[in-house]
Amino acid sequence: MFITENFLLETPSGVRLYHEYARDLPIIDYHTHLPPQQIADDHRFENMTRLWLAGDHYKWRAMRANGVPERYCTGDATDWEKFEKWAETVPKTIRNPLYHWTHMELRFPFGLGDVLFGPDTARRVWDHCNERLKEPMFSCRGLLRQMKVVLLCTTDDPTDSLEHHARLAGEKGFPVQVLPTYRPDRALGIESPQTWNTWLDRLEEVSGVRIAQLDHLLEALRRRHDFFHAHGCRISDHGLERVFAEDYTAGEVEAAFRKARSGGQVSPEEAAKFKSALLYELAVMHWEKGWAQQFHIGALRNVNSRAFEMLGPDTGFDCIADGEIARPLAKFFDRLERAGKLTKTIVYNLNPAVNDVVAGVLGSFQDGSFPGKMQYGSAWWFLDQKDGIQKQLETLSNQGLLAHFVGMLTDSRSFLSYVRHDYFRRILCNLLGKDIDAGLLPRDFEFVGGIVRDICYRNAARYFGFTVPAWDDPQFSASKNG
Repeated sequence: MFITENFLLETPSGVRLYHEYARDLPIIDYHTHLPPQQIADDHRFENMTRLWLAGDHYKWRAMRANGVPERYCTGDATDWEKFEKWAETVPKTIRNPLYHWTHMELRFPFGLGDVLFGPDTARRVWDHCNERLKEPMFSCRGLLRQMKVVLLCTTDDPTDSLEHHARLAGEKGFPVQVLPTYRPDRALGIESPQTWNTWLDRLEEVSGVRIAQLDHLLEALRRRHDFFHAHGCRISDHGLERVFAEDYTAGEVEAAFRKARSGGQVSPEEAAKFKSALLYELAVMHWEKGWAQQFHIGALRNVNSRAFEMLGPDTGFDCIADGEIARPLAKFFDRLERAGKLTKTIVYNLNPAVNDVVAGVLGSFQDGSFPGKMQYGSAWWFLDQKDGIQKQLETLSNQGLLAHFVGMLTDSRSFLSYVRHDYFRRILCNLLGKDIDAGLLPRDFEFVGGIVRDICYRNAARYFGFTVPAWDDPQFSASKNG
């Protein structure tokens, strides 16, 4: 068996920390891209390709690198043909996190811990897993229950109706809270006036505000902010190549808005000033309601223009950006801090070269008002693998307080990706266990194990103000890894 009970655990203390303090904890997944409609409808997946490969640009990138033509990734090949091509690719992914994740997902929840996935086992895996998908516990809700998810936050545009969240909130008997997250990225897209104006027209429709000037845009966004809050939203998210913190005047920003609203093309300087002003106003809204705000920074998106024209966004043609980080990030936070309007904040960076830079900026804005107020977020996207997770934990330990870390998230569109929480927990326990056995931490398992429980579950509940079951609730006593 490849994925054993002690997978990734290199020392006796790491084994003990994982099995006694981390393994059976429930999951709070405060940042996902799961479709709320699929949860509300309790969607059933027809086969493993629909569950495992559809929409997964991580796998598509690996398949393309393995010489697989596009029709087997996003094209018109049959589901079995796509699955077969993925089976051909997996053995070539050794030392890529996909190799670990794939076998962890086959072990749990599908019970195939004795299989090395590849062309010779593809048919066995296909038949076995497709048969299990017919079981009630393999619907969307069933999978969430199996994974012991107690709360998850989806990622939602301000124009979304949140109808599926409302349906779920009104139901009794489903134990998983599904809350929205306010993601207003499209409001900042002024450099593409046609797309931006189409979105603003939709915002007008749902907010009831005619948007002819900047104040109208802010009012429309605020109304949607209020609407999200009424539906349980307590977190915002912003996906940015970089944080915008240019100096600007009200007149400059209004002029840029009016030019773009009338269909004109703004200059890069005008766009940066507009984005700086709007991002600040959005951050103030988050502070007013006591929300936590998230910033995912450092992605250079859609760099392959031909592929983008053919397939659209989120299809595996993004990369890590390497632009300036520290100065604009610090200036943005300072602007809010001076006004007394800096709310709880999590920053995720994508460039590992600036781990310490980002963590250092965040440490400069801790103010003693809340433990771990400014969070150096978990390893994200290209970094959410063993090496990236370890480096993020090391940076946080050196620059801040690991004990207040709010832990892992999936950032995923897949209902099977919850094994990544287990992956993280094993890496965390291994790191701390090695320190114990090296004499770098006290051999006090209640002390260190308590910090493990905090990082893996309790800190997120405290930080976001979620009401969730206690970590030792009897419903979680049976291991999901057995």
